[in-house]
Amino acid sequence: MIDELRSIGLSDLEARIYLALHESPEMSGYEVAKRVSVSRSNVYAALRAMTDKGVCRTIEADPVLYDAVPIGQVVKTLKTQFDQNARMLLEELNAPPKSSPSFYSWKGDQALRKAIDRLAANAEKSIVVDLWSEDVHWMSEALSEAERRGVRVVAIVIGESGLSLKHVIEHKRSEIWQQAQSRKFSMLCDSKSALIGSFGRSLRLTALETDHPSIIELLQNGLYHDLVMERIEEDFAAELSDQYGSHYERIISPFRELLE
Repeated sequence: MIDELRSIGLSDLEARIYLALHESPEMSGYEVAKRVSVSRSNVYAALRAMTDKGVCRTIEADPVLYDAVPIGQVVKTLKTQFDQNARMLLEELNAPPKSSPSFYSWKGDQALRKAIDRLAANAEKSIVVDLWSEDVHWMSEALSEAERRGVRVVAIVIGESGLSLKHVIEHKRSEIWQQAQSRKFSMLCDSKSALIGSFGRSLRLTALETDHPSIIELLQNGLYHDLVMERIEEDFAAELSDQYGSHYERIISPFRELLE
């Protein structure tokens, strides 16, 4: 519970004191100090701070006794304050529409995961992702949660994904794909915001977030071709393989150097 109490604004000592008061209400400062094995001066300073924060209250006695405010009341107060502050921020800082598209760069595991979670959480109608099966774990939880909210999610995956989403398109891999040094991914939300980048051992993990219409259109075109080819391959797999070779090698071979 210490970490959870710290997450709502208590210090480590304050969290320990709160738990002590929760377990044994109406203790004096001296008794609290003995319970948490900290000097009385530090404990009294912490109790004053906790009283100011509204998580501790005093009982007039000799000596003064301290009691923990019930956690349900603390949480409800914090939630009300958060909602009020959030509403004020949205009213005061809600920026007007931008006159030109923007590009934002994200670097490192944590920053990328935060960007993915934020985009997915704010999607209202649709999410389209295109990625390799090795990287599905980066997005699976956020995508499932979005689908539960009623967002239409489409995942295009190179390899077997294991995803339980309603709309998953899985591409079989050729041997050439197995040798790839990087694995590209993209995420398109509500056809107005995009995240693109690459995973791979030879590259530093980075991604680009943008609302530029040319990138949006590029990802929409990719989805269009994937949907069309998925249905054509489903209906005419044998004929296509006979005519163009496995993985369309007879079409691609003359242009192989452009794709490497």
